[in-house]
Amino acid sequence: MMVVSRIVLRLAAVAAVAVAIAQSSFAFDYPTKPIRLIVGVAAGGANSTVARLVAQALSDRLGQPVIVENRPGAGGNIGLEAAANATPDGYTLLFATSANVLAASFYDKSSVNFARDIAPVTSLVRGPLVMEVNPSFPVKTIPEFIAYAKANPGKINMASAGIGNTTHVAGELFMMLTGTRLTHVPYRGGAPAVADLIGGQVQVYFDGISGSLDFIRSGTLRALGVTTAQRADVLPNVPSIAEFVPGYEANGWYGIGAPIKVPAEIIDRLNREINAALGDAKLKTRLADLGYVTFGGSPAAFRNMIAQETEKWARVIRFAGIKPD
Repeated sequence: MMVVSRIVLRLAAVAAVAVAIAQSSFAFDYPTKPIRLIVGVAAGGANSTVARLVAQALSDRLGQPVIVENRPGAGGNIGLEAAANATPDGYTLLFATSANVLAASFYDKSSVNFARDIAPVTSLVRGPLVMEVNPSFPVKTIPEFIAYAKANPGKINMASAGIGNTTHVAGELFMMLTGTRLTHVPYRGGAPAVADLIGGQVQVYFDGISGSLDFIRSGTLRALGVTTAQRADVLPNVPSIAEFVPGYEANGWYGIGAPIKVPAEIIDRLNREINAALGDAKLKTRLADLGYVTFGGSPAAFRNMIAQETEKWARVIRFAGIKPD
């Protein structure tokens, strides 16, 4: 009986070694076919623009096409589920965004969980939102806005690109830290929100900076402040909100993730290649023109950032009592 047990143990050990060798060989050959990059929003916005720039840069380095596939819906959870349930072979990746950490609080009973089911590869870029108003609105600075909002509680309409969107929670954080009360007006996307801000139907919007740069530069919209802790290079004369509201910070960010069981060798390869791509001057300049700062870094650093962002925005969501649409 003991002899049989030893034989079984030896066979199991041999099988484990064979699997490890096969996985190592597979990872070493990677990639040998096109890679899908799943984006959890509809095509046409800043997400897709950044995703396509990064996909092309990664394709150039890997020698295989990286195909952007838009899977919108449920605050990014449709795309998240498609990526999480894909075969963990490195040929399906997730274009991770700040929306994924927000969805973790909204859809806590979902079958997929961003932190649990996605392996971080690397962060890509971070960029500010910009708090903006119609030029006819009677304030020109953050302190003036706060004073006006406190004198007119609930009378200022705050647009967002949707309930629970980054553009929404950035405004909720502002209200939480300033003690103001704005009336939230959700839209189905950023374009109609900007259109109504320009038309005067709403008075303030915390927009992703790339979506409003041209309007701000032309004077069609007035920027009161950016949401990052420091000023943005693309709007150097616009203060950060934190200069007047201590502790305020709201970043829009993008990164790359993979199904949780993708071999470590593939994660490491992707991390090296993406970080090298982000170091390319041409790509950095293109992303900077859109208002983004390139970051990159290790999978561990990206994992830590995800954990911090999840905890921070969960507090804001609970405070504001936000429920998914």
